[in-house]
Amino acid sequence: MVRQLSFTSETSSINFLKSPSKSDKRDSRYLYRAVAFILLITGLMGVSVYRLVGLQLIEGKQNRIRAEENRIRLLPIPSNRGRIYDRNNQPLADNHLTRAVYLWPKEQTPEEWKQTASQLSKVLDVPTEEIIAKLEKVNYNSAAPVRITRSVTPEAFVWIGENALELPGVEIRSDSNRYYPHGSLASHVLGYIGEATLEDLQANPEYPMGMIVGQLGLEAGANDQLAGVWGARLVEVNAQNEELRLLGEKPSIGGKGIKLTLDIALQKAAEQGLGNRRGAAVALNVKTGEVLAMASSPRFNPNTFTKPISSEEWQRLQGLENPFLNRTLQGYPPGSTFKIVSSAAGMGSGKFSPGSMIGTSASITVGGITFHEHSGSYGVIGFRDALAFSSNTFFYRLGMAVGAEEIAKWAGRFGIGNTDLKLLKLGEGSTGFVPTPDNKEEIFGEPWYLGDTITMSIGQGAVLATPLELAVMVATASNGGNRVKPHLLAEMTNTPETKPVPTGLDPQAINTIKEGLVSVVQYGTGQGMNDGTIPLTGGKTGTSEVLWQQSHSLFVGFGPAKNPEIAIAVVIENGGYGSVAAAPVAKQMFQTYFSRKNQKK
Repeated sequence: MVRQLSFTSETSSINFLKSPSKSDKRDSRYLYRAVAFILLITGLMGVSVYRLVGLQLIEGKQNRIRAEENRIRLLPIPSNRGRIYDRNNQPLADNHLTRAVYLWPKEQTPEEWKQTASQLSKVLDVPTEEIIAKLEKVNYNSAAPVRITRSVTPEAFVWIGENALELPGVEIRSDSNRYYPHGSLASHVLGYIGEATLEDLQANPEYPMGMIVGQLGLEAGANDQLAGVWGARLVEVNAQNEELRLLGEKPSIGGKGIKLTLDIALQKAAEQGLGNRRGAAVALNVKTGEVLAMASSPRFNPNTFTKPISSEEWQRLQGLENPFLNRTLQGYPPGSTFKIVSSAAGMGSGKFSPGSMIGTSASITVGGITFHEHSGSYGVIGFRDALAFSSNTFFYRLGMAVGAEEIAKWAGRFGIGNTDLKLLKLGEGSTGFVPTPDNKEEIFGEPWYLGDTITMSIGQGAVLATPLELAVMVATASNGGNRVKPHLLAEMTNTPETKPVPTGLDPQAINTIKEGLVSVVQYGTGQGMNDGTIPLTGGKTGTSEVLWQQSHSLFVGFGPAKNPEIAIAVVIENGGYGSVAAAPVAKQMFQTYFSRKNQKK
């Protein structure tokens, strides 16, 4: 029995190996799966441990740097630009708080920025190409932000805020923007601002990207005073660009404000008088050379340039009869206003005295050319009546007697072609030109003729004078013979560099010219200035001929006749007679000046 059991057991064991039951098969499969799963988990853990070791030991420093770069930012702090005031401390150029959009180049790839720029272009009204160009200028790997606009509408502000998570690297920050409260008033004096160009940045390495600099006028000429110095803030931010904490700060330094010699009310009167006509008007203090008004027309609004301007808008502005040209510093034939200089040359040369008399006629003929008087003969007259009636033949004969060189010498002494433009701090403009036999030969390659002297003596031919210089000329005639030096910065008044220069003309001769200019207003060509609305003044009308065009209209004057304070020069391009177009503008300026003076009493 024992053997049988033993056999049976062996047989059973053999049978088990050859033909297992269904339950045994399930247990075997579970065992295999468990072993495989354990091996897989072990392998994955090994890879993870290896990767963790790599991150900690090999790439740890690199990732810490990357993490710091993602949340630590150096934010620029633009400086407030210095304000510009008139002589009565009224603001002409100011600043106001605005919102600006900055981009952080490293936050997106170049391809991603193209899509973002397209989205921003629609809400900010900034061309996509301009946004991309600014990013490329600093490089997409730059850690510094790029400002793409200083003007954000409320709608754009809300849209960017709502889409902040989809716009990585796009940030809105408070900024300071230039503001001109009087619009186009004194635009040629103030100029306008804009972001520093590539040339500006290369010439001034200390400028940060986005630096605002002056582009024209005083904004450019006095930029070093006005600009200030940018600062910076080191901050920690989160994914929504929200500041978490301040790590360090270097405050910005605001620009220095400047006070001008301009008077807003007088400037307005000059610009209103010019209207939309091409021309210029200047007013000076006859004793100090302070520029009280400096108007040029047409004008432009400098506020246009405090935000991005399209190429189409720029082209449109260029087509409006050159509104950026400062006509107060452009040369015009001075016409009969130049007879002030010819009078000084006649008496200064010693060939004529204050009491000299010269015969006039309907015309004179020289070298086969006839030069006409403008309204018949005045008989034998002196300087006073010659200026009052603006006799041409009187000055023809005077000019031939003293010669071109003498006239040119006294033109310079009275400020024609001899104005120091650097004192204005405008950075642009030109001076007048007075021909002589030498410079005609040098410039034109032609000899000098007696006819050149004749036309020169009445401010025609090649003679040019700027409206500013004409104001200097009449101021010199009214203040006792001292050539003033025009300037716009109040701090320069009564300093050695702006001290008037004596012309050397005899006081009696100067007084004779002054009396002649008062006679112009009393009974001569400028009687329209003597209507009782202003105190008695002195002046000189001018009508300068222009080839194939209507003549330019000019007027220069000073007031009051006794103890003069203000000198004015007005030019209206193609305006015709001086008494018709230019003189009324000067009268409007005189009215404003004397009205304000009476109010202060």
